[in-house]
Amino acid sequence: MMEKLFSDQKVNSGRQAELDLAKCSSIFFMIFLHCYFAMSYFEYDISLFLERGIAQLVGGPFAAPVFMFAMGVGMVYSRNQEPRYLIVRGIKLLQLGFFVNIGEFFVPYFLSGNLMNDWERFPIANGLLLFCIDILAFAGMAFMLTGILKKLKVSTKGMVIVSIILSIIGSFARFHDFGSNVANLIAGYFVGSAGGFTAFPLFNWFIFPAVGLLFGEYYQRCNDKKKLLSLWPVALVISVAYFVISWFIPNGFLSEMHLYWFMTTYDALSCLICVYGVIGACLMITRHLPEGAVKFFSKTSSNVNTIYVIQWFIIPITYVLIVYFNRTIVFGDLSLIVIALCEIAVSTVLAAGYKKYFQ
Repeated sequence: MMEKLFSDQKVNSGRQAELDLAKCSSIFFMIFLHCYFAMSYFEYDISLFLERGIAQLVGGPFAAPVFMFAMGVGMVYSRNQEPRYLIVRGIKLLQLGFFVNIGEFFVPYFLSGNLMNDWERFPIANGLLLFCIDILAFAGMAFMLTGILKKLKVSTKGMVIVSIILSIIGSFARFHDFGSNVANLIAGYFVGSAGGFTAFPLFNWFIFPAVGLLFGEYYQRCNDKKKLLSLWPVALVISVAYFVISWFIPNGFLSEMHLYWFMTTYDALSCLICVYGVIGACLMITRHLPEGAVKFFSKTSSNVNTIYVIQWFIIPITYVLIVYFNRTIVFGDLSLIVIALCEIAVSTVLAAGYKKYFQ
């Protein structure tokens, strides 16, 4: 059975439409979540259904884990997999992550302060948030760690084992206070420390690109992707059931965002099951999409990093300006959906323009 499912040679080369759709959906879901975050700094009143669905489900397990897993698969499909290339690219992504922090934290801080004389609404922790770890900074560290492990001749299966060990360590070390903001910031690169300086600590999240690497190696040789992903509905039912149940359990996985960001190994396993389900669903969807839509997702998928950078600059600006011109506004369900859809459209268009004219 396994011999029929997997070939000795690569049979799936080049861009894979279902992976492109998965990456695009993950970045779009993140934009919805980030609009919710920006909105939460102001007066708002949204339904519990939308809050759960956007902030804790769609914007959580269906977003970052899918993005990171697809990043690992993408390493396999990349033309350059040399350790030095991965390490250098990781350094560039880490720097890009710091640049994103300017848009996410410092732009709204200075804009709100200067326009509305409100310097407390967007705290920047005395400038330390410039160095906090968001998803691009994590991606940079994951690339560097992958390059180092490749340099040490660690096999892909060995990397998965390393990632599980790191995940277990991260599970026990989360929320530890290392004694100062600076110490918590530094430790936050690796584990979910106290102080709110990291969303994606390396130890807790490296399991996604690592398993993505292993999946990608098999995926390239898969003779029947539909058969490989045939259990995707079951995977989605199991994982979503786990997520929903966690809402009602004290300290449950999705009961608050920091428990999601500092997820345990059990939580990561549930997210990996969800990722499998998402890719299977995307495979089914892409087989019914017109060619133009497939090309759109392919092009957009290649721009996800640029989209991510752009959206973190325009989302806070949008909300600050809306409140500046309408101080009495109370954001609701409709405004969140409309603003998020507009931010998705604008970020996607600007990213495509940047690639066309500046790259």
